[in-house]
Amino acid sequence: MPYSTAQCQKKEKEEPRPTAEKKKKEKAKPAGAKTAKPVLKKTKATPKPTLPPTPPPAPSPPVLTQVLERGKFQKVGDSLTVQAGDTLDLRCKGKPVEWAFPDYLEEEHEGRLRVIQHLKYSSLILVNSTGADTGEYICYPMYCEDSDCRREYDRAAKTFIFFSDPQELFVPSAEYYEVVQLRTNRPATLPCQVTSPDATVTLHREFPPEEVKVDGVEISFNLKKGFIIHRPKAHHAGSLFCMASYRGLRQISTKYMLIYVNYPVAPPSPTIKASLSTVHADQNLQVTCTVLGEAEVVIDFTWEYPGQKMGRPPYTQDSTWTLRSGGQTRQQSETVLMVDGVRAVDQGTYTCTASNLAGSTSVSTTVTVLPAQTARSRHH
Repeated sequence: MPYSTAQCQKKEKEEPRPTAEKKKKEKAKPAGAKTAKPVLKKTKATPKPTLPPTPPPAPSPPVLTQVLERGKFQKVGDSLTVQAGDTLDLRCKGKPVEWAFPDYLEEEHEGRLRVIQHLKYSSLILVNSTGADTGEYICYPMYCEDSDCRREYDRAAKTFIFFSDPQELFVPSAEYYEVVQLRTNRPATLPCQVTSPDATVTLHREFPPEEVKVDGVEISFNLKKGFIIHRPKAHHAGSLFCMASYRGLRQISTKYMLIYVNYPVAPPSPTIKASLSTVHADQNLQVTCTVLGEAEVVIDFTWEYPGQKMGRPPYTQDSTWTLRSGGQTRQQSETVLMVDGVRAVDQGTYTCTASNLAGSTSVSTTVTVLPAQTARSRHH
């Protein structure tokens, strides 16, 4: 049955023509080809690796700030200079925190120093400051479990504060002379502390009067500590003092008496010998302990002996003399323990302990006591 023109137009509307893109796809697909379904492979679910929990970042050390005036603050660095007479007002964030400051202030009872713990920070306030207040100021965060608190030393905030006093260039000392021991095994410090970091400081010997060379290697100067003798030797001993110059003013410090102590390289090596290893009662006995070692090294001797338990007092004779051996000067130190009229209680072990600054060493010997000899046995 033939279609009318109206029906043809209607059919064209119902079946829209394929677009050019669709035609391309149809041409590309061969006749009779089936659409392949995607193949789904069965895979075992792999569990996600469990990573260890990331530890929380370590809390940073607290920050020290100085209150300059109401509402005005500045962060405090490694050191700070405050004019003597001014008020120091430091803040340290944290609750609770604990402060440390120069020993001089801990012993002071004038009420110039106050520490106040606020909700989120602690204040340290020092009024009527003086050059003597110069030193290190430290804020320690506290770690608390219940009521037990301890300082967290690795998180401390520190600053060294100079209280600059144009009339007092050195931190005052109560002593006119201060003794400093010089030991070969460790540095020695002459603690002449200046109140101003801008002062020029030199080191001087009293007798003969001369300036001591400070080369930064053998002797160096540290603004926060004083002069440091890094490897003390005998020629450093004597009476020394520091001199400071600042804005036309010159002052000298406390005098330091430097005493040289030869520090031994090792503990002593004593030897021990009894005059008789077998002794008859009523005879006399001597036990000798000897140390051959470095010159100028003090040796201390102590004894342990059987009669000690019975209250027999020690009778000792000590001596020291110098020897020349192989081009070297050596020192022989000796102690002799004397036991007069040996008795049965004197039988046993005799121990000598020799000590020097590097340590101590013990040596022992044994003595046997026989019955007293009769007149007849002595004759034979």
